[in-house]
This record gives sequence, structure tokens and C-alpha cells, in this order.
Amino acid sequence: MELSSLNELDFNESGEWPLPIKLVAILLLFVLVWGAGYHFIIKDKQAELVRLEQGEIKLKTEFEDKQQKASNLEAYKVQMAEMKINFSSMLKQLPQKNEVADLLIDISRTGLVNGLEFELFKPEAERPVDFYAELPITMKVTGNYHQFAGFVSDVASLPRIVTLHDLSMSPLSIDENKLSMNIIAKTYRYLDEGEK
Repeated sequence: MELSSLNELDFNESGEWPLPIKLVAILLLFVLVWGAGYHFIIKDKQAELVRLEQGEIKLKTEFEDKQQKASNLEAYKVQMAEMKINFSSMLKQLPQKNEVADLLIDISRTGLVNGLEFELFKPEAERPVDFYAELPITMKVTGNYHQFAGFVSDVASLPRIVTLHDLSMSPLSIDENKLSMNIIAKTYRYLDEGEK
């Protein structure tokens, strides 16, 4: 068969084509059907399959996390009860509104007992933060290093929570054994439901 005879082939008489041409035509038809099926059906399904497999991994991880939490539920309940007890005991360490004045006296007395001289003792206005209020106290005191250490230790031992911030020390020019310390002490007060 010659190539020029390919131009004479009639599609309506495809049953009478020679066998090699029939095989080539069937192969081309198969490739066209497969290519169209892949492009219009399989390609989108493969992308969806990849997306669903990634979702499956995420869901499996979430399931394992939730299963672990569920298996530890009793331990979490016990831990929650302990945390509530600890929280209530910590709340008792925060001064009530009427106890703030006594706490200020305790802080100043602690400094005096340790031999510090107060140049400034200034309670600032309360600042509400979440469920508690913060009461900063700006202080400037003079003394030696050991007196400062005793003061800080004794403030930490007070029955109420007091934290010390922004500490800075510098030597006094008139007495080399004495230092000046600027510090902000903060105490905290639990806000009642009406104050929040």
C-alpha cells in the first residue's frame, strides 16, 4: 500500500480498509478517547483526591489528639480541681480593697526595718488588667547593698503578692558606701464582678 492511497480512503467505507490502517485508526481513536477522558474526568478527580488525602491526614491528627485528651479526661478533671484550689489560695494572697493601705504600711515598714531611708514613696493610681487591678508604688530609697537585699527578701516574704520592677541603683556622690535605688513595687487586687 502506498501513501498516496491514504488520500483515497473513505470514512464511510472504513470496514473495507486494509488491516494496518484499521489498527492505526483504532489506536488513534483509543488515544483520543483516553486523552479526552483523562483531561475532562480523571485530572480533576486526581486533584480532588490529593486534597481529600491531605484532609484525611489532618482529620486523623485531630482525632488522635482528641482521643488522647478523652483518655486523659479524668486526670484533667483532677488537675482542674487542683488548679481551682491553687487559684483560690492565690486570690487570698491578693489584698482586698480595704487592705491596700495596710499593705503600703507593711512595705514602708519593711524598708525602715532594714535601715533604708525613703526619699520617695508614691502609690500610683490603680490600673485594671483583665480580672485584677495593678497598684504600682514608685519608691526611691538610700542605703547600702545589704540593706537593699534584706528589703527585697522581706518584701518577697510578705503575706500578700508584691513584685518589684524597674530596679536601678547608683552610688551616692556624698557617701561611697551608700547607694540610691529607684524601684517600682506592684501589688495586685482581684476585681469584683461589678468592677470588671
